[in-house]
Amino acid sequence: MSMDEKLKYSLLRNELVDTQSIWTRHEKRIWFITLITGTCMLYSTRTTMPLLVPAVAGEMKWSKTDSGTVLSSFFWGYTLTQVVGGYFSDRFGGQRVILFAAIGWSLITFFMPNIIWWAPNAAKGYAIPFIVTIRIINGAFQGVHFPSMISLTSQNLCSNERTSFFGLLTSGSAIGTLLTGILGSFVLDYFGWSYVFRVIGFMGVAWALVLRYYAMAGERNRIINVSLPSRLCVNKANVDTVPWLKYFSRLSFWACVLTHACEMNCFFVLLSWLPTYFHDGFPHAKGWVVNMIPWLALPPSTFFAKYLTGRLLARDWSMSAVRKIIQSCCFAAQNLALFIMSRTTDFHTALICMTVIIGGTGFHNNAVTVNPQDLAPSHSGSVFGLMNTVGAIPGFLGVYLAGHILEVTQSWPMVFSAAAGINLVGWIIFVVFGSAEAIV
Repeated sequence: MSMDEKLKYSLLRNELVDTQSIWTRHEKRIWFITLITGTCMLYSTRTTMPLLVPAVAGEMKWSKTDSGTVLSSFFWGYTLTQVVGGYFSDRFGGQRVILFAAIGWSLITFFMPNIIWWAPNAAKGYAIPFIVTIRIINGAFQGVHFPSMISLTSQNLCSNERTSFFGLLTSGSAIGTLLTGILGSFVLDYFGWSYVFRVIGFMGVAWALVLRYYAMAGERNRIINVSLPSRLCVNKANVDTVPWLKYFSRLSFWACVLTHACEMNCFFVLLSWLPTYFHDGFPHAKGWVVNMIPWLALPPSTFFAKYLTGRLLARDWSMSAVRKIIQSCCFAAQNLALFIMSRTTDFHTALICMTVIIGGTGFHNNAVTVNPQDLAPSHSGSVFGLMNTVGAIPGFLGVYLAGHILEVTQSWPMVFSAAAGINLVGWIIFVVFGSAEAIV
């Protein structure tokens, strides 16, 4: 290539870099591995406290209400940063926001044993509020991850690739939960609960370093192939002014938001209380079994839902109809399993039902979770952030109320029945008002 051609390419790149970009096949591979690993580490750190709360509560003399407060406080912080995380990611780049947050939630996880031990002395009479405050901060750091990730993929992938790419990335949540269930249970049994926080937190820090010095380092050397104009298919919109009024005025937007909130209530309640449920109801069951088996269903369910989506679209089904069918599969499977769980005392039946419920989330990840990319392709990070903010509200309310119900009534069937009822509301809303037509 001559010097003049190099200069022309350089000038054209400088002109386009702020408005147009697309990942090459090699970059897609790098970012997919990096982001799915990051999502794995995110959920691995997130599920350490639910896994360890029976052991921590026993040592620290926490009641069920105390445990529910500590577990649910994560979601209080989780709601605070969803929208702002999506906004800053749309404007400055999701990878920078993800990196900053990852350092925060990894270090908090690593030092959580010290926080739990120091709390009774450092804040006499206020140990639980002190731990709750730290958990809120941890939730705030983690709240930006998914809005930033959906913003990053929307800005660097063509529209026909975004849904499947992001849907597959969400399967990292199951891998992370499996990692905690297997590795965490092993470390808990042989070394104690404090070492689980240390090991998982250290792995999160290590991933943040890989993100910074490997994936993000490649950004400096990016070259836009101007000989293939069709590849420049992503335009960053003016994200300084997100047209919220247009979104708020459409029922399809609210159907997406409210349906996500209903399913997240079920998911977060079970995510937080699953170890305690099996610990209380089936004390002789092995911890690694109950913390691993249900989450094995999520990755294959996610892949199957992706396959089913592709098959339906290939048969000329509309995207709106496909989203409703896939989401209906999620709610139908979860509610049937919740109904059976609320009436069984058999360990194997309960384990199968919990596996079906977690597996159903894989269908949700290919329907409502990716719906913001349909409704708001130019502002997907901001819109997803708002959706996840509302979705986290049932997280902290539902998790706390589940703990309160258990403290007062000791009734797991009541917890499961409430989750099924909320699922049914979301199911009706999305089938009636849901859509995949772009609003802006």
